[in-house]
Amino acid sequence: MRYARVSVDGRAVWGRVGESDVELLSESPIEGEPTVIGAVPRSTAVWLPPVVPPVFYAVGMNYPRHIAHAGVPTPGRPEIGYRANNALTGHRSPIVKPAEVEGRFEAEPELVAVIGRTLRHATYEQARKSVFGWTIGNDVSARTWQHQDRTFWRSKNSDTFKPMGPWIETDVDALAQTTTLRVNGEVQARFATGDMVFDPFDHLVEMTKHLTVHPGDVLWMGAESTCQLEPGDTVDVEISGIGVLSNPVQLEGTQGKPS
Repeated sequence: MRYARVSVDGRAVWGRVGESDVELLSESPIEGEPTVIGAVPRSTAVWLPPVVPPVFYAVGMNYPRHIAHAGVPTPGRPEIGYRANNALTGHRSPIVKPAEVEGRFEAEPELVAVIGRTLRHATYEQARKSVFGWTIGNDVSARTWQHQDRTFWRSKNSDTFKPMGPWIETDVDALAQTTTLRVNGEVQARFATGDMVFDPFDHLVEMTKHLTVHPGDVLWMGAESTCQLEPGDTVDVEISGIGVLSNPVQLEGTQGKPS
């Protein structure tokens, strides 16, 4: 099943995604038992981030090739960081590059786990069963800011830097899929989604030794490869079995202007 959030008359509404329509739902399917209250054509749907998480967790340096390229030690245990909800944007919405950003401005294609149960001191099996479904993230990063600042507060958390979507897929073996990154239709990277140092369930076991995770929390799982983005580009992140997250890139101050 595929679940999404769409904008209807300026209001966020949960939906169940079909081949031609998005059935509008009375409430979130993550914890509730929603009923169908209407429908909109899938072709004209305005996609929002498929969930607004209570807590936005993110994993870094979780693929061997990325670790080797960065020249850093392989992590000895699962660890997580955090991102900010203000950075979230939906499928087809623009990634806005701030005018003062210089140097590398990069896309990072990531698998995202959406949590469906409250967890504390979880076993691996409990962690596996806690995932409601899977979506796609693009961890856009301004590298000069990343190196200048003490934290990721603007390099990874500026508005629009975290596209997520287009929907949550509940019926897929996410770790058996392939991730593909394209810019303007050209493949920039392709890798086995599950080729991680620690998988999502390893992270949840470690996290819940110290933290309680809740339904709707998300866990972004890191990327194997990155690529440069420029205003005017369109970046697509595809994970087989889930879908394609697509976003245009615009320079700050040019939104809505003809190219």
